[in-house]
Amino acid sequence: MNNVDPQAKSVDTSFRDASLPVAERVENLLQQMTLEDKAGLFFHTMIMPGSNGGVDVVDGMFDVPSTTDMILKQGMTHFNVLGSAPSGQELAAWHNAVQEVAASTRLGIPVTLSTDPRHHFSMNPGASMLAGPFSQWPETLGFGALGDEETTEKFGDIARQEYAAVGLRVALHPQIDLATEPRWGRQNGTFGEDAELTGRLGAAYIRGFQGEKLGPDSVATMTKHFPGGGPQKDGEDPHFAHGREQVYPGGNFEYHLKPFEDAFEAGTSQLMPYYGMPVGTEYEEVGFGFNKSVITGLARERYGFDGIVCTDWGLLSDAVMMGEPFPARAWGVEHLSVKDRMAKVIDAGVDQFGGENIPELLVQLVREGRLTEQRMDESARRLLREKFVLGLFDKPMVDEEAAGRIVGNDEFRAAGEQAQREALTLLTNNNVLPLARNIKVYVEGFAPEAAAAYGEVVATPEQADVALLRLQAPFEPRPGMFESFFHQGSLAYPQDEVDRINALCAKVPTVLEIYLDRPAILTPFADMAAALMVDFGASDEAVLDVLFGASHARGKLPFELPSSMNAVVESRPDMPFDTAAPLFPFGHGIAL
Repeated sequence: MNNVDPQAKSVDTSFRDASLPVAERVENLLQQMTLEDKAGLFFHTMIMPGSNGGVDVVDGMFDVPSTTDMILKQGMTHFNVLGSAPSGQELAAWHNAVQEVAASTRLGIPVTLSTDPRHHFSMNPGASMLAGPFSQWPETLGFGALGDEETTEKFGDIARQEYAAVGLRVALHPQIDLATEPRWGRQNGTFGEDAELTGRLGAAYIRGFQGEKLGPDSVATMTKHFPGGGPQKDGEDPHFAHGREQVYPGGNFEYHLKPFEDAFEAGTSQLMPYYGMPVGTEYEEVGFGFNKSVITGLARERYGFDGIVCTDWGLLSDAVMMGEPFPARAWGVEHLSVKDRMAKVIDAGVDQFGGENIPELLVQLVREGRLTEQRMDESARRLLREKFVLGLFDKPMVDEEAAGRIVGNDEFRAAGEQAQREALTLLTNNNVLPLARNIKVYVEGFAPEAAAAYGEVVATPEQADVALLRLQAPFEPRPGMFESFFHQGSLAYPQDEVDRINALCAKVPTVLEIYLDRPAILTPFADMAAALMVDFGASDEAVLDVLFGASHARGKLPFELPSSMNAVVESRPDMPFDTAAPLFPFGHGIAL
């Protein structure tokens, strides 16, 4: 072993010389790292921002230790930032305080901070973060609706500037899974169900964040979920045991790889496999993070990917999530011990464990002879290389005042709001849109004060010239605090809600505007509503601007809208455009 006694040998700081080649700097540092130092690199878990310059917030939601302990006692240097801060300047100040803790260690390896999406609308805290001080854009489905590489890359570039300003240097996205199972609850993070569209937009997204080549101004992208996380059995999500199986009745496994081919060509720096386990394919029936035939066989060998592979969060250890027990997503290897699961993940070709903070077990694997230090060095080189390429060793601190100016500035917010408007997708229009100003409107789901800027808000449908209803796509509520955030199950509205809405449509011309985080069965309303329009994350003001003709919608459906739940149940989860006689096909949209 190549362990170094920190008391017996001084540190050679030549790895800090920016004039040296990155490979040389990596080797210089690696040779000075103890086994424990190396093990710390392999773990990437959650932390919360402190306030008033404080570093530590012990997160009660996900039950993780303090940031200081994980850096100083466990040697960890990669963290996924949860929560937000009131301003970019405050978030930048916290980042700098964290880097000061890292700088106090023997080798002073800087911390890499990552984040889930922060710029979109979402009700799922496990998949996205509230925008907070950042500019606000439609969800990824909205970029699919726009189908525009230029807009997508512009978003990526703006998000890159905002992330980098506060020290967030890894984006745990884009999510380029294909939404081929209409019931799946993670579709809002995708570009839709078409592989060609997703590939084009995913590559543009990566270019926006990373540039043409990863460098000191980049935010590295962790593209997910390899080899495609859409074909979920019955649409259930593999965060949970009842959704662990991915199925391919159409024999269409290869279709889901196509967007990743574009991502590799665009140079994505990192890759995240999903929780799911493939059933009935040539690949081992274990979760993708444990799957050597997928990680080594496909990513490393077939595609030649030499970037970082990080598991999705929580494959190894049981945890507490929002105060409730949450078993490890060790699908197919539930019978293995935590240490055995760890060994299988490493053997699969993975470099880093997401959502885990147990480096001592990795040290034990080496000391027991079950893992060579040479294998550890292979992953450590990738992890260190990215830190050097991102310039973290050369400039670990950010300019706090500049962060206050950059994050959520007027130009960025205006661009996001424009994208919200343009991504709106008009499905039907019975000569009612655009609406005239100052008419009498009855509203549900809109803030009355927002609607009052466009027309006279009245108390009853009978008093109105038009009714405006904002709805959400239906879902079946699930037990448990965490699973309740995943919108899954039937896509059909309850009959009593259908009857109520259609009764309203019979009284007054009614415009239905529906937020789609996944498809909805709109068949009962198609002949009753005066107009149907959908959004993929938009403010009331954005929607009202389009309805009243102040802005224009140009969205096209990024997935088909099925005509019935029977058509959904009979469709094949791995096949795009597979529901019989869809009410609205992929790509449908009327200019407004």
